[in-house]
Amino acid sequence: MATAQTTPASGAKTRRTAAPKSASRAKRSTGAKRATGASASSKRSTQAVKNDTLGSYAERAVLIPVGAALIARERVVNTIDSYSSPSKANAQLRKFERRGHTARSRVEREIRKTRVRVEREVRQTRGRVEREVTRRKRDGEELANRVQERILNLV
Repeated sequence: MATAQTTPASGAKTRRTAAPKSASRAKRSTGAKRATGASASSKRSTQAVKNDTLGSYAERAVLIPVGAALIARERVVNTIDSYSSPSKANAQLRKFERRGHTARSRVEREIRKTRVRVEREVRQTRGRVEREVTRRKRDGEELANRVQERILNLV
């Protein structure tokens, strides 16, 4: 579709040729090319992500045992250093003794608390039982007295 336009400065007419159908076709084909390129690029990037993930898993599978071995080595070295001389060995033994004493004291304290709690509950229960027995005994005696009175009234 040809159009004629006049420019205000020169007053001359210029012709422009426009082909709207072919331009839209070109845009669509470019968009289709981009979509195809984008999906291929997306597939490549997805594959790259998968490869990176697999690589990181493989790296972790190697690094974890190495790290564990290094930590174990450090602990062995520290243990050897702890007992390398008689004074260090005695210090460790005193440390163990203190820790054992603390644990024993804690257990004894818990046992005392439990014993006191149980004794208190027994005392309370004994008091309730004794009161209930006394009440039932009194009720029984009162019932026996009423029955005797009724019998005496009947005779």
